[in-house]
Amino acid sequence: MAQHTFPGSGPDIDVDVNTPNVARVYDYYLGGAHNFDADRDFAQRIIERFPEVRTFALENRAFQRRAVRWVAGQGVSQFLDLGSGVPTVGPTHETARLVQPDAGVVYVDIEPVAVAHSALMLEGDPRAAIVQHDLRDIDGVLKEAAQILDLSKPVAVMILAMLHFLSDEDDPGAVIGRYMAALAPGSYLIISHATLEGPVGDRVAEAAARYAETTLPGHLRTRAQVANLLTGLELMDPAHGDGGPRIVWTPEWRPDCEVEAPDQAVAYAAVARKP
Repeated sequence: MAQHTFPGSGPDIDVDVNTPNVARVYDYYLGGAHNFDADRDFAQRIIERFPEVRTFALENRAFQRRAVRWVAGQGVSQFLDLGSGVPTVGPTHETARLVQPDAGVVYVDIEPVAVAHSALMLEGDPRAAIVQHDLRDIDGVLKEAAQILDLSKPVAVMILAMLHFLSDEDDPGAVIGRYMAALAPGSYLIISHATLEGPVGDRVAEAAARYAETTLPGHLRTRAQVANLLTGLELMDPAHGDGGPRIVWTPEWRPDCEVEAPDQAVAYAAVARKP
């Protein structure tokens, strides 16, 4: 297996550069530079058959920033960003601090390049950190997070464009349930999840099949299945009081300006609160 030695803020780490990695592929979709030939080659093959994937990535990041600002506006100043990926413009701690200047943020990712770059970005910041963990290791993640976050107070858990990489055997609903059970009432969950139910579902299906070549194959779910992941939580209104609490497409969640019905929708978005 070919390796690349990546110098981080700690000991150098070895990275497999021959297998496409979903975090680095996503970074390429967003126009980032923290990826390797295998990631770029795989991403280009996806883009050729499914050009909407880049729109999805950009819309997902835009939703993430809007949701973080909104939750911070509800008085939450702690964020746990699971599967945070390679850092890009407008990361969670910067976005949250536009509303909550002292916001504490813990990023979690298993991918060494994402972790190393995040560590460099966060160096010297006492209220933000990156930990290298599988998000399914709930106890391990929360133990690390507690070094910065006060888990007796509300925390916003973020799982953006990651739940569709958890299989049914991983039981993503149970993963969410365990995180939220460990957190204080008034905590929030911010998620996005790819689906076949949109207008380009046939191309989403083809792209998902190709992800079997990567470190994490995809598992797409329906709106009803995504709703089941939020069992026990209070779904928030995504549209300024118009239509009531519900799951919507990522560009439709509290948009900064009026949006038409998306014709390239790929992922559902939701924000929910622990009563």
